[in-house]
Amino acid sequence: MRDQQASFTASWVAGWRGLGSLLGDARIADDPYGARFGGRWARALARAGAQPAVRAGLIRLPQVASWVGYMQVRTRLFDDQLRSFLAAGGRQIVILGAGYDCRAARFADRLAGARVFEVDHPATQARKRAVLDEVGASPAVTYVAWHFERRPLAELPGALAELGLDVRRPTLTIWEGVTMYLSPEAIDATVAATRALGGPGTRLVFNYLTRDMLERPRGLRRLAAAAVARVGEPFTFGWHPPALPAWLEARGWKLTGDRDLAEAALALLPRFVAARVDASDRHIAVAEKI
Repeated sequence: MRDQQASFTASWVAGWRGLGSLLGDARIADDPYGARFGGRWARALARAGAQPAVRAGLIRLPQVASWVGYMQVRTRLFDDQLRSFLAAGGRQIVILGAGYDCRAARFADRLAGARVFEVDHPATQARKRAVLDEVGASPAVTYVAWHFERRPLAELPGALAELGLDVRRPTLTIWEGVTMYLSPEAIDATVAATRALGGPGTRLVFNYLTRDMLERPRGLRRLAAAAVARVGEPFTFGWHPPALPAWLEARGWKLTGDRDLAEAALALLPRFVAARVDASDRHIAVAEKI
């Protein structure tokens, strides 16, 4: 990401996350704020989709169904991990590279009594706070502006501890939409830092691209890779799923779940939408601190 700009990809995914409304009663994740971050295109689609007849036509368009379905499944699986952690008694959440993640606002009731820390680039974070202010949303969040290019992540546990994080208690780190843009060195540093954010019961949930997708992109994948590279946010990293358990174990984590989004779409979405979610090379993984 260019140093002084809010993230383009964060806006793009927030817009499609907000357009889950196009599924009507079939939506599996609700983000009433997302379209505001997406820009004019997302707001226009959301307005058009407020009319039932138009909504039914929009969601049948292949590209609309593909992006709405993908973001619905991705959002729902991360949401489920948040719910699971809270149900187990967890009360510390770190959203790393938060972008326009609005979980603190969306789950305000469930998060009562919990501490939420959002860590992100100052430019993206400033825009997020301004938009939420415009709509009167004031989630209970500790915002932590972080220049990832300038400040080592090894300092993150100490910085959050100074703000009230108890590193002896379980912490859930949500690391969504980030791994594919990092170097191997940054991945290692982040995984080490998140392990130091909490005690026993600490969890990490993240999404990732498979190495096959990066090394042999096909069709629209190649176009998507070129598009994000043009805006300064190229895809750079992924895992081979069979190698992930050992990779995590070597770094002090146990893999407890790994799901591809195409399979999850078939289980969660209407079939005509799920069929458009061509995302078997996009996974969400969950790990627990050893």
